[in-house]
Amino acid sequence: MARKMVVVEDNELNLKLFCDLLRAHGFEAEPVRDGREAVARAREVEPDLIIMDIQMPHVTGYELILELKADETLRRIPVMAVTAYAGREDEERIRAAGADAYVSKPISLMRFMEAVNALL
Repeated sequence: MARKMVVVEDNELNLKLFCDLLRAHGFEAEPVRDGREAVARAREVEPDLIIMDIQMPHVTGYELILELKADETLRRIPVMAVTAYAGREDEERIRAAGADAYVSKPISLMRFMEAVNALL
């Protein structure tokens, strides 16, 4: 059975790229375009990994990571933050919220898949 991923990304091109890349490597990828739906989709899908954009409208990935890690059922799911924020303080803040990995944009496809595989 393929491992399941929830990909939370508001940019349509990035969302397609991440999902296509994951599917090409044998994973199931569930796209979520609106961060406000991320926690509910994670409950439905019960993924092995959540890939989370940080800078989104309505709700930030940072806020979603805090919400996921506060949830008894969802806190066990690793979260990989993918963000254009590249400062050291940003990475520390995002990891402190509960992100298990941090990949900065623009992404290297090889680095992205290495991070995914390291979390599984």
